[in-house]
Amino acid sequence: MSIVKINALTVPEEQREILEKRFASRAGAVENSDGFEWFELLRPVEGTDQYLVYTRWRDEASFQAWMEGPMKVAHQGGGEGGGERPKPAASGSNVWSFEVIQQAAPKS
Repeated sequence: MSIVKINALTVPEEQREILEKRFASRAGAVENSDGFEWFELLRPVEGTDQYLVYTRWRDEASFQAWMEGPMKVAHQGGGEGGGERPKPAASGSNVWSFEVIQQAAPKS
């Protein structure tokens, strides 16, 4: 079955809008990657300042290929333009890994 990667990003309140705009502008950055199955950006409602970036992948190899290819290039500024990278919106990040062992969908 699939694997899930959750990146828990600590985002100060004054940086939330910036983070959300950056994710909105990244459309297509992961969707065409081999083995990619799902993405969600989860905004905290109460009790925490952590956003969760949820991705699901066919297998660990697919995730690692994306990390070493498209994601790495995107986070290094794409290698062109020479412009300075913007300051990160998050002040901390933790990546959690899970294997999907059970799943259910709504009944049709």
